[in-house]
Amino acid sequence: MKNDTVYNIQSEPNYRERNQYWKTAIGLQQVDHLSPSEYLLDTANANIEGTISLDEADKRITNYYAHKSATTVDEKRTEEADKVSIRITKLLAEKAFTLSPIELTSIHKRLFEGIYDFAGKIRKYNISKNEWVLGGKTVYYASAYNIHETLDYDFKQEKSFKYAGLDTRKTVEHIANFISGLWQIHAFGEGNTRSIAVFALKYLRTFGYDATNDTFEKNSWYFRNALVRANYNDTQQGITATLEYLNRFFGNLLLGEQNELKSRDLNISLSSKQTKSKEVSER
Repeated sequence: MKNDTVYNIQSEPNYRERNQYWKTAIGLQQVDHLSPSEYLLDTANANIEGTISLDEADKRITNYYAHKSATTVDEKRTEEADKVSIRITKLLAEKAFTLSPIELTSIHKRLFEGIYDFAGKIRKYNISKNEWVLGGKTVYYASAYNIHETLDYDFKQEKSFKYAGLDTRKTVEHIANFISGLWQIHAFGEGNTRSIAVFALKYLRTFGYDATNDTFEKNSWYFRNALVRANYNDTQQGITATLEYLNRFFGNLLLGEQNELKSRDLNISLSSKQTKSKEVSER
């Protein structure tokens, strides 16, 4: 008689999953303009083809850099891209998730341990960042003084939200809004977007969404810029925070839409020039 109470130990992902997890992981390095090494790409292909396991791939990359001293900035950036790529792949392969701040901080720690001294630690200082998409201006991130409370509040609100009765689009738009809010907090000193992306993909899986297509692989930079535009206001310049661009991204990721995703369209300086040029041409 079959015992239905026995738990199954999670196995290695299949070929399709391995292929998409690696593509997503490598593509996500674009958010910080990082590129992996040929060694990482060869290791990824070996895992995708089933020659080595994910654990073996991880050991390859770890051993490779244990015997290779990265001295220049470019070498250190490549090492970061390689290590974070395999770590993202392993996280995406895990069918485990909890909707909590601990999950988010754990993801950050697992991605950046040994890379950042503050891996998995909430920042204790305020930050700003000159954004290309904002013409050098910055999003206002959460105060370091309030990060723990702000995270707790956002997660409490999300846990209590009722998805029952929502159509697919409204569900996706709500999730996009939740992810946008988490990103705006910017809980960590660095590595926020990649951590949020992994968190989002794992959360979406709990809704039954198969987000293993090439949207993140090809449009990670757009994803980050869409998060910026979702959290920036300058009413004097007629600019208000908008989820329009993030919804386009999630529409492609989850709804099979074919929205054109170009970061140039999100740049407030370029879009302003395009609008003025159109107005002149129409006179």
